[in-house]
Amino acid sequence: MARAMLDYTKTVLKKVSFDASLFCKEVQKAGQRLLPHELEELKSFILSLVQQNPELNQCLIYLKL
Repeated sequence: MARAMLDYTKTVLKKVSFDASLFCKEVQKAGQRLLPHELEELKSFILSLVQQNPELNQCLIYLKL
């Protein structure tokens, strides 16, 4: 079940990556609902998205990188 939440979160983040504001909101939600080991995997995923869309860089603060 937990893996499904991580996969769902990744899907949502991909879909909202066009808007930094929405992306930040979804990152905040993910930080509240995912387990610590899932957050580590999500950080890697988000860093790859940030390389493609540099304007999303401002959202990294919500993951405490």
